[in-house]
Amino acid sequence: MLDTYLMITVIFLTLCFDFINGFHDTANAIATCVATRAIRPELAVAGTCLLNFIGALVFTGVAQTIGNNIVISAAVINEVIIIAGLLGAIFWDLAMWYLNTPSSSSYALIGSLIGAVFISVGLPVLNISGIILIIVSLIVSPFIAMVISYISMNYIIYLCRNYKPSKVNKLANRLQIISAAFMAFAHGSNDAQKSMGIITLALVSNNIIKTLEVPIIIKIVCAAVLALGTGIGGWKIMHMVGNKIFKMHPIHGFSADLNSAVVILGATLLSLPVSTTHVVSGTIIGIGMAERIKAIHWNVAKNILTDTLITLPCTCMLGAVFYVVIRYIFTTILPFYLLVKG
Repeated sequence: MLDTYLMITVIFLTLCFDFINGFHDTANAIATCVATRAIRPELAVAGTCLLNFIGALVFTGVAQTIGNNIVISAAVINEVIIIAGLLGAIFWDLAMWYLNTPSSSSYALIGSLIGAVFISVGLPVLNISGIILIIVSLIVSPFIAMVISYISMNYIIYLCRNYKPSKVNKLANRLQIISAAFMAFAHGSNDAQKSMGIITLALVSNNIIKTLEVPIIIKIVCAAVLALGTGIGGWKIMHMVGNKIFKMHPIHGFSADLNSAVVILGATLLSLPVSTTHVVSGTIIGIGMAERIKAIHWNVAKNILTDTLITLPCTCMLGAVFYVVIRYIFTTILPFYLLVKG
């Protein structure tokens, strides 16, 4: 009976994380098109909901990476470890959202799970090579986005050199609807899979299913919850990502959406998790560098970089702390309560 309750708790918390990820990362998926006023916020959120849902249903490679690359085998962990990891990630995401700070849900989830696994069953159980692959993907992807956006923005500037800025921005406004849709699809294709991977890992560890192939019902539920979270929206963070790093115009928004989507979808096709927050931020910095380096608000960029550096170690500690607390509840407080009640 306890195992059933724990499994239900894992699923519930994973969907909570998925929901929070949706409203937390909505800002990243649509910040640029709203910042440039290419699309009204309400329409942008509605469209992003739909395309997030579709994107989440199409791919499962990232989910399998999450399931395979953190621990050497699903059999070596249990629901309590996963619950601790989820609580750490949720706590961090909510704290960063409250502080109006763009933060990576991916870093938070990976870090918290690593901390919970390490404190509970030790270092040998961690899949070090798999974790390194995930972390490298998370770290390198924003820099790839920055380089690609810098090159592409320079090319766009060259192509548009003989046209009036007003005409260029008018065309870019229309094109950004397409690029924003592409970005929303890419966002769903990568982010929802992390939650799918956690639930599937828990199901395998309990011998409910035999492989890390994501069941269709898990795909649908995770996709729907991410879309629901997207509908709620992360309006506070949207302003920071969209305009505080660099003052955006429609041509910049089009380039940012397109380049971010290419990087994120490319990672999805390679079954690698990336941080939407940091990819979008890297893209915007690259575009700003192409226009004028001094135009970038480097203090904001520095804050995002600082977040990148502290999220993983902080969430590792959070995951470990939550595991210790949960274990204490189950081994000390709960037995004592049952003894007194009995």
